[in-house]
Amino acid sequence: MSAVTSYQLDHLDYLETEAIHVMREVAAEFERPALLFSGGKDSICLLRLAEKAFRPSDIPMPFLNVDTGHHFPELNVFRDKRAAELGGKLIIRKVEDAIAAGIAHPSPGEVSRNRLQIPTLLAALEEFQFDCAIGGARRDEEKARAKERFFSFRDAFGQWDPKNQRPEIWNLYNARVNPGENMRVFPLSNWTEMDVWEYIKREQLEVPTIYFSHRRQSVRRGGQWLPVSEILPPKDKEEVRELTVRVRTIGDIISTGLVESPANTVDDIIAEIAAARVTERGSRADDKSSEAAMEDRKKQGYF
Repeated sequence: MSAVTSYQLDHLDYLETEAIHVMREVAAEFERPALLFSGGKDSICLLRLAEKAFRPSDIPMPFLNVDTGHHFPELNVFRDKRAAELGGKLIIRKVEDAIAAGIAHPSPGEVSRNRLQIPTLLAALEEFQFDCAIGGARRDEEKARAKERFFSFRDAFGQWDPKNQRPEIWNLYNARVNPGENMRVFPLSNWTEMDVWEYIKREQLEVPTIYFSHRRQSVRRGGQWLPVSEILPPKDKEEVRELTVRVRTIGDIISTGLVESPANTVDDIIAEIAAARVTERGSRADDKSSEAAMEDRKKQGYF
């Protein structure tokens, strides 16, 4: 058998190659792309892929994060540290600043900052004239995300129309946008939660400590355990316990459900996911407001 015909890729090699191809397409087709980096596991993989796509040159796009003010402190510490290690430019735009500037408008009694991320993100894209934003969304996460293409077109208002998406035949991507329009690009579209953790293991990537088991004061609310904090104090008669928990997916501290888990290593997490019967985002309160919560947010300009 010749050397050419014996060339094989395992599934992680294939996913990595596909994602690097998508990232290089972004660098080639767009004038001002940005990479959305939260410090979560998916965007950690994006940074490693960007390193592989563009090193030894600098990564040709800044990192952008929308800080809701409700982040886990451990996440923000990791975000800043990792961006500095890579020598990347980290742009942070805060929901609080958007509210003060009249860009985001909280409704009376609205506690969650989830919806308010949308105008904050759109304002950041406009401020820096970004014509493309690379995100870490995956199709296996949630049914609205399963509908999106690698290159997801957004109109001049930042809105997504799931019924009017561009075909992606033979891995050819239509990157044309008019001034004011932009593209969201998802190199990890074909990855699963398991793929992400296997890649983290293979690449020996550091992740925030909250992904591993730790002791935390937790309050039972809405059928799940949520972390007790200054912005999420327990109410009268609510059950509060100190539990050994970890997070499986990271959102705001007021909406991220905790998983009771003894997982202390990446291998433990991989074994736990393999046996899990609850979906990854089944612990996110922000996805439970309605059956179409994610799709409604994405139509308005969400990540």
